[in-house]
Amino acid sequence: MSLTDYTNPGSELLQSGGRVVSARALPSEKVMADQIKIGTIFIEEGTPLPDSLKFESEPYSNGWRSVKNLNGYGLDRKIREVGWTLFNLAQIKASVFGFDREKAARKALNRVLANVKSDNFNSLEISQVAAKRFLGLSYVTVSAHARHLQESMFLLHDKRLAKRNQARLAYSRADRGG
Repeated sequence: MSLTDYTNPGSELLQSGGRVVSARALPSEKVMADQIKIGTIFIEEGTPLPDSLKFESEPYSNGWRSVKNLNGYGLDRKIREVGWTLFNLAQIKASVFGFDREKAARKALNRVLANVKSDNFNSLEISQVAAKRFLGLSYVTVSAHARHLQESMFLLHDKRLAKRNQARLAYSRADRGG
């Protein structure tokens, strides 16, 4: 793959512009999977959604669904129309070395999804996918923003999380003997 770095708002790899390492794949290389592109939103399965919110999605892996035909901005508009909130949070990155760039991109994305899930957020938006080489070894870096979809306008204002946090607090007090 060519290591030309440029902005191309019309690229199929980029929804609504962005940076890409290369727009041409060499004959010996595969193009990244359609699900792993800038602007793609992933939502954790089982995330509560309003009944009036309708959008297409398809299964990705490990309890995550890929939203089709909507980027973060489009999904945010639909969610706000029904009175819910889609928070845009911290950026998360993961890099994976590998000869097969598509497999490396999937592994990197799975690492990012695992980080989002461990932080108790329920969605993610891919912000950059870069395939590069270092000392002859190819690697892929996936950068994404953790997102969180919920009814309340206050982040993580959820009864389930409040109970869990109270349990953690009680456990930490018991450890300190207080």
